[in-house]
Amino acid sequence: MVFVVSALGRWLAEARFPELKKPVDNMYTDLLTRIKNAQAVNKESLKVPFSNNDMKIAELLTRNGYLAGAEKKGRMPKRVINITLKYDENERGAISGVKFISIPSRRIYTGYSTLRLVKNGFGTALVSTSKGIMTNRQARKEKVGGQILFEIW
Repeated sequence: MVFVVSALGRWLAEARFPELKKPVDNMYTDLLTRIKNAQAVNKESLKVPFSNNDMKIAELLTRNGYLAGAEKKGRMPKRVINITLKYDENERGAISGVKFISIPSRRIYTGYSTLRLVKNGFGTALVSTSKGIMTNRQARKEKVGGQILFEIW
């Protein structure tokens, strides 16, 4: 009986705050899909549920010029990341494509020497290393390998 009450409370919270719904398995794919969908309909900003990995990825995308800004808002039960999207003068989004390299059923790991450029240097790959999540250029500079998460251009 206690489980039913706690599940009911969770469902009510998800009904009131739809941005709290999130798949548990592969969170960065949900973040990037939401960004691409919001950019496709020319939204100015969007809110996604907070996680440390998502925040780090959003900060790296902001630093590399794919997003205009990312900041965390709220307190812990309802904490979200407020992402401001970036467009050029022709109202085209800064992100033109995303390719997921590692997926839950297939993780791709590589050493620093085999990290390659994305789209001949016009794109970026994000790598999860022992020193945290970083771009492929940072990983080559610091000579650390890891799991290639995705490529973005």
